[in-house]
Amino acid sequence: MGRSMAEGEQTGRGGQGVPGSLAHRVPDLGAMELLLAVARLGSLGGAARELGITQPAASSRVRSMERQLGVALVDRSPRGSRLTDAGVLVTDWARRIVEAAEAFDAGAQALRDRRDSRLRVAASMTIAEYLLPGWLVALRTQLPDTAVSLLAGNSATVAARLLADEADLGFVEGVSVPAGLDSAVIAHDRLVVVTAPGHPWARRRHPLAASELAATPLILREKGSGTRQVLDAALGGLARPLIELSSTTAVKAAAVSGAGPSVLSELAVGEELTNRRLVSVPLADVTLARDLRAVWPTGHRPTGPARHLLSLTRV
Repeated sequence: MGRSMAEGEQTGRGGQGVPGSLAHRVPDLGAMELLLAVARLGSLGGAARELGITQPAASSRVRSMERQLGVALVDRSPRGSRLTDAGVLVTDWARRIVEAAEAFDAGAQALRDRRDSRLRVAASMTIAEYLLPGWLVALRTQLPDTAVSLLAGNSATVAARLLADEADLGFVEGVSVPAGLDSAVIAHDRLVVVTAPGHPWARRRHPLAASELAATPLILREKGSGTRQVLDAALGGLARPLIELSSTTAVKAAAVSGAGPSVLSELAVGEELTNRRLVSVPLADVTLARDLRAVWPTGHRPTGPARHLLSLTRV
């Protein structure tokens, strides 16, 4: 009982240490493929050419494999290379391992193909309506076989979809990154105060004070929307909404109709400001700027089509 079991487990034939990991004891796939090529072609040089390596590199790899296994595998002569008896046996084992690796690779490719066949995107309303269409057109030129589905909602909904694994990539507009998500800034935006031309604010000679805006009932998006979050944080609170609507388009239509003032993304009202269906009201004391972000579950950086889309959105 002179040696402990642990010592015995670390000692192999001849008293030499045997590492515990298979990776240290079993040749790699490249070496096995080389041995199979030598067996098939009867030539180390021919095997090297088939695998796209030099003959010295092939010889070095065979010698390394022989040292690793502790047996001679190939007899070399001017007439070619011949497997030893041990080499024939090792080649048979290697063939089974390479076939299993090929099956593994085919299965992994099938998983990638299934992943790449679809892309599920969740986006807050402004991004979904005014930025994503252009990005998705560009994506289609790169990945024409990928089917894309888009869920538009507020920033809270986007976060919930991602965390429930119901979306592969999300886009939000809020003041902070929702819990459980990582993010990257992909664009910048500014909120503007707008009214119909007939509203008294459209004829103001001086900028609107932030305190007056905060105290005025506005046409607003619902709670949980990025626009509402940014506005509430910038003004330190808001009056009870005049009307609360669930889409940017609906809020804009209500403002155009003259129902009351609103605060909307500059991206959303460019056309209406140009044709004077809406008027921008200058705001004093505060700038309503915000970052637009791509988001994904923490620790799971986008891959496949989601990664392609993310690359198209960067500022």
